[in-house]
Amino acid sequence: MSTIRTSIPSAGSDGLEARFGARVAARLSAGNDGLPHDISERLRAAREQALARRKLVQVQAAPVVASVNRGGSLALGGGWWTRIASAVPLIALAAGLVAISVLQDDNRASEVAEVDAAILTGDLPPAAYTDPGFAQFLKGDDSLAH
Repeated sequence: MSTIRTSIPSAGSDGLEARFGARVAARLSAGNDGLPHDISERLRAAREQALARRKLVQVQAAPVVASVNRGGSLALGGGWWTRIASAVPLIALAAGLVAISVLQDDNRASEVAEVDAAILTGDLPPAAYTDPGFAQFLKGDDSLAH
């Protein structure tokens, strides 16, 4: 397996900026015709000063390590450790979701068990809870609700 070092330039919009600059310059020059000579000369001098002071943007390329497999395909990074490392976050996410589901099921089961225990150890028989008159009695009597 051979390793190739290359650099990929950052995605720039030099062409777009150049076209925009040309359009702005043309628009400014079009309005220049009706101005007196001294004002147009001052504008020309200001443009030259602005061009001299402008900041030049330097594009820095980031190094990229690429490896060529025996089959001739290009793969970024290296070997099977990279594949395992890329699967670890997915495995951790799946384990977390399973743990959350188990905890929620346990909590629901304990809540249901508490309600069942309260019903079975209470003073009323379980059949009383299904009686529609009892439900109406509980809704109408505020002293029992507290």
